[in-house]
Amino acid sequence: MNHDVNQEESFFNPKLIVVGAQMLFVAFGALVLVPLLTGLNPSVALFTAGAGTLLFQLVTKRQVPVFLASSFAFIAPIVYGVQTWGIPGTLCGLAAAGIFYAVLSGVVKLRGVEFVARIFPPVVTGPVIMVIGLILAPVAVHMAMGRTGDGAVALIPQNTAMIVSGVSLAVTILVALLARGLAKLIPILCGLGAGYLVALLMGMVDFTPVQQAPWLAMPDFVFPTWNLEAILFMLPVAIAPAIEHFGDILAIRSVSGKDYLKNPGIHRTLLGDGLATTMASFLGGPPNTTYSEVTGAVALTKMFNPLVMTWAAITAIGLAFVGKLGAILQTVPVPVMGGILFLLFGTIAVVGLNTLVRSGDDLMEARNLIIVALTIVAGMGGMTLELGVVTLKGIGLAGIVAVVLNLVLPRKKSSGDSDTVAPSPAAD
Repeated sequence: MNHDVNQEESFFNPKLIVVGAQMLFVAFGALVLVPLLTGLNPSVALFTAGAGTLLFQLVTKRQVPVFLASSFAFIAPIVYGVQTWGIPGTLCGLAAAGIFYAVLSGVVKLRGVEFVARIFPPVVTGPVIMVIGLILAPVAVHMAMGRTGDGAVALIPQNTAMIVSGVSLAVTILVALLARGLAKLIPILCGLGAGYLVALLMGMVDFTPVQQAPWLAMPDFVFPTWNLEAILFMLPVAIAPAIEHFGDILAIRSVSGKDYLKNPGIHRTLLGDGLATTMASFLGGPPNTTYSEVTGAVALTKMFNPLVMTWAAITAIGLAFVGKLGAILQTVPVPVMGGILFLLFGTIAVVGLNTLVRSGDDLMEARNLIIVALTIVAGMGGMTLELGVVTLKGIGLAGIVAVVLNLVLPRKKSSGDSDTVAPSPAAD
């Protein structure tokens, strides 16, 4: 399909509608997994993914064939936030994260991408991403063993739970490693389905809520309440996915052959992502991000017309009002999600490590060593920092430590020192 097809004439093209629904299927597993893991409502997540994609298209003049949905980078922070401040307070922090994207888009427009890269180099984003993945690793273990996320209550006998979580984890891994074509893009959905089937056979699934749910129902929207602590906690978390946004846009550029960095411009795509995240947070949905799974599907199908994503968004909004679908999604047992989280949290940590490795920076050079070491210990060690009415700890504290250290520690000047490699502009 030619990207330049007249979009007004082709809007109701049946092929676009069908392919759009397929794009949603590719994103569906990850889209609903985030709310299921964090305590948010999956029907609301469907609605805000669709509405967020349409808002993104409005900001970017419907030029970029991407689909926006639940961000994995925020899973651990949301889990922590819900346990600490409840859902409404956490949503306030998530809304602020979206506003941070919008502010960053303004900086990019005025000062260029290089300026942002200097403030948030890999030595800052890498350890912060690692802390995001590691700090709630115990939550994955507890859920995989049939307990609540904090380990306080045993929901399912441990041996039984570990069979289910093991199947969920194993199928996800096998599909990721061995599958071909479209199936390779949905390993999480496959793992979720396999774990759910085993749980069903073992009598863990209660369909009573599904029987009681109406066919059509308004999504259970939740609205944020002001919480300054949650805002200060989430802002550092937003650094990593905001920077990753650039990589997502580069990926779809390479797939479609069109330079979206120039038209509509990276500042517009970042603004669209931020506004979609803030909008989602005001309704009770998880933050949005561009989905690499869908980009992979675009590469396979060669469907570059952004109208495909318009129909994917419309389909998501429509499914959000199917009450029985939301009820089915909420019957997924804890061990099924625990098995997937077991892999997911570790993967996030590895992404952070890979960020450091790929940067090429010498981590044993004193400045880099100090930033990475203090960031990880501050985030993982249980340190708290009292600032009047707010308390910083965990991921939020790690992010602030990394950014501040990067700004205040003196940099090595490019010289003839034989033991130090001068950092490149993109990584310093």
